[in-house]
Amino acid sequence: MIHSIPVLILAAQLATPVAERGGAPSFNTEPTCRGAATASNAIKSSLDVCMQKEKAARDELDKQWASFAAPDRARCVTGTQAGGIPSYVELLTCLEMAKEARNLPKDDALSRSTTGMGTTTPSKGTVPSRSTVPSTGTEPSKTVQ
Repeated sequence: MIHSIPVLILAAQLATPVAERGGAPSFNTEPTCRGAATASNAIKSSLDVCMQKEKAARDELDKQWASFAAPDRARCVTGTQAGGIPSYVELLTCLEMAKEARNLPKDDALSRSTTGMGTTTPSKGTVPSRSTVPSTGTEPSKTVQ
């Protein structure tokens, strides 16, 4: 069992594409573009356009690679390679979305409490915000006994 841990670590390293000089991984995107061109019924022009877009995305990845968080790079590279049709355009899109998600404002859940109906009310010392639940204009009927 002790020998299996180093084997797993080695296997994980081999499964991850090796980045060139600390930059983006190398993909063969020609099969990806050929598949896209075949699907569009305009093989030559679509193949050329696809290859140009992949090259532009690769150039942009080389420029921005270090600005993306390492966990995002690892997750996006793995996801991009799933299914055997890697794409620099897809990888760049994944990394840009992950970067934007990291920059979203954090929701301060401690400053609000729920009312039990899915809406929130501000706690002491906070500025109230509008409820996102639309009003129906009717109140529940009260039964008098």
